[in-house]
Amino acid sequence: MTKHSEVIILGAGAAGLFCASQCAKRGKQVTVLDNGKKAGRKILMSGGGFCNFTNLDVTPQHYLSQNPHFVKSALARFTQWDFIALVTEYGIAYHEKELGQLFTDEGAEKIVAMLTAECEKYQVDIQLRQQISQIEQGSTEAKFILQANQQHWSCDHLVLATGGLSMPALGATPLGYQVAQQFGLNVIPPRASLVPFTYLEQDKHYAALAGISLPVCIRAQCGKSFCNHLLFTHRGISGPAVLQISNYWQPTEGVSVDLLPTLNIVEHLQQLRRHSPKLQLKNALAKLLPKKLIELWLSQSLLQDEVLAQLSNSHMQQLDTLIHHWQFQPNGTEGYRTAEVTQGGVDTNQISSKTMQAKGIDGLYFIGEVLDVTGWLGGYNFQWAWSSAYACAEGMG
Repeated sequence: MTKHSEVIILGAGAAGLFCASQCAKRGKQVTVLDNGKKAGRKILMSGGGFCNFTNLDVTPQHYLSQNPHFVKSALARFTQWDFIALVTEYGIAYHEKELGQLFTDEGAEKIVAMLTAECEKYQVDIQLRQQISQIEQGSTEAKFILQANQQHWSCDHLVLATGGLSMPALGATPLGYQVAQQFGLNVIPPRASLVPFTYLEQDKHYAALAGISLPVCIRAQCGKSFCNHLLFTHRGISGPAVLQISNYWQPTEGVSVDLLPTLNIVEHLQQLRRHSPKLQLKNALAKLLPKKLIELWLSQSLLQDEVLAQLSNSHMQQLDTLIHHWQFQPNGTEGYRTAEVTQGGVDTNQISSKTMQAKGIDGLYFIGEVLDVTGWLGGYNFQWAWSSAYACAEGMG
C-alpha cells in the first residue's frame, strides 16, 4: 500500500527540520524521512557541541556560489534576527563568542529540541532509519513516488534537504546530488571545505608543534585573506584562519601566512638592536612567537642565531620573508571526514532563488547544504539552512 503525504522532506537536519515545521505551520501535511537513528545529528556535533546557530552580521558576501546573487532573496526574507527571535521565544540562552558568532550556553541539543518541538506543534511526522531506494515522477494524482525501506510513498512536494558529503560518520550520502542528476539538473563537483590542510612529506617536522596555536593572517592565491588563529596539528595546520581560507584554496596552490600580523619584524629588530645589541636573535624572537617554533626553525637551518648587533640587512630580509610571508604548500586537505561543509552541489542557476524549486520540475525543491552555496565559518551555513528552508516553505504557500 502506498502512503501519501502532501510534502515529503528527505533529511532531518537543520534545513529539513526547519522547513518541515514551516510547511506544517502553513497547513501542509508533512513527513520527514531520514536515514539516521536520530534527528539533527550534525547540529549536535557542531560548534564543539554548542552549535554556532547564526551570526550577528550576515550578508551575501559571506557566501560562495557559482551564482553569487542566488542567496540574496532568501537571506533577506528570513534573517538572523528572525531565527534569534525563535531561539529567544524558546528561552534558549546564548552568547557571542567572537566576530558575531552566536552559540548556545547549554548545548546544541537545545536547538534540536526547539526544532523538533516546532515539528511536533504542527504534527510533522518524522520517520528515522529510512533508506531511500527509489524516487520517480508520479502520475497527475501524486507528483513523486518514493520507496523507503519496504514502504511506498507518494507526495505533491518533494524537498531534498540531504546535506553534503562532510562528516560521513554522521550518515552523509550523495543522495541529493543523485536525485538532482536523475532529474537532469547539473551538479557542481563537490569537495570538502572549511577543512584543515595536511603536510607535504618535507614539512612533517612541523608535527612537533602539534597543539600550538597563534594569531595569523593567511592569504590564498586569489587574494582572499583571513586573520584569526592557526593551529598546528599532527597531520597539518588547522584553526579558524585555515578553515576559512580552505573555502578559497585550490588544489596545487600554496597559501601565504603572516605569523606576526600585528608587528613589523624588521622595524622591531632594528629598534631592539639599538637598545640591546648583545641580545641573541632567538631570545628576541621567542618573546614574539612560540619558542618551539623558533627552536624548530633553528634545527631546520631556516634561522641562524646570532647577536642582534651582527644582524645583516640580508638576514633581516630573510626573517621578514619567513615570518610575514611563510609559504605553506598543502599536500591536500583532511577531506570529508573532518570537513565542516561541502563546497559545490546542485547548480543554483537551475533553482528558483525565491522558492528553492527546481526550474521546470514542479514540486521538486532543494534546500541547505545540498545546493552550491557555502558559507564562511561562523554560523553562516546554519543561517543558510534556516533561510533557504523558510523560502521553500513560503514558496510552497
